[in-house]
Amino acid sequence: MEVIICDTQEAVADRVANYIKYLINKKENATLGLATGSTPIKLYKKLIELYNNNEVTFKKTTTFNLDEYYNIDGDNIQSYRYFMNKYLFNKIDIDIDKSKAHFPICLEGENPNLIGDLYEKKIINAGGIDLQILGLGSNGHIGFNEPSSSFMSKTRIKTLTQKTIDDNSRLFNKNEYQPNMAMTMGISTILNAKYIILIATGENKSDAVNRLISGAISSKNPASILQNHKNVIVILDEDASSKVNNIDYYLNAAKENKKLQEQFGYFHELK
Repeated sequence: MEVIICDTQEAVADRVANYIKYLINKKENATLGLATGSTPIKLYKKLIELYNNNEVTFKKTTTFNLDEYYNIDGDNIQSYRYFMNKYLFNKIDIDIDKSKAHFPICLEGENPNLIGDLYEKKIINAGGIDLQILGLGSNGHIGFNEPSSSFMSKTRIKTLTQKTIDDNSRLFNKNEYQPNMAMTMGISTILNAKYIILIATGENKSDAVNRLISGAISSKNPASILQNHKNVIVILDEDASSKVNNIDYYLNAAKENKKLQEQFGYFHELK
């Protein structure tokens, strides 16, 4: 696991956007796993800037979003498809094929088991995910894989913890319907990605970050399983890194790794 600490949230977004640019320029038909929430918004803004500057194209890119609320249509303003359209896809509309932008949408009356299986098949048929972008829940969840989630899990429906519901309530109006279930890629699905970049910003994520990096690997802390993936980069701002143990080591290691990457390139396993 490589840990990179940036001065600001904007610097985090810059770093991740440049990784994505490098990947797509290396492999035009790359498959990206995307995340929603407040943390990636700055990242998507940076990608739009790169697109507008003709530094990257998404014409041949396929995307799979991590999750989607249960029984919310893609046109609903609280849906993650709506979120992605608002913050990214509509801003690069002429450059991306939205039919290749996938979400695990499951409406009332549809069998979530079948929807999950279909999503897994779509990922496999796309050749697997080359780079998965992750956020980090304050309780250690990745996607909507809440504590106690199986490390072998695939895309499925999950009941959200009260902590996650409370954390996300700021995004809903007082009398607005807020789902307590969601479809999510499973932990095994996430681990099948060739590369993973996890982003965390803000002091409120510092405890979860410390548990992710140096805590015991346990289903009580789903993100901890990322310690076992061979190509994980964790990119933090200073606030999110404030409780990381042995921080001087990670700062020095990041400098040395950057030298190697500049010499030999990134994403060596992609063809």
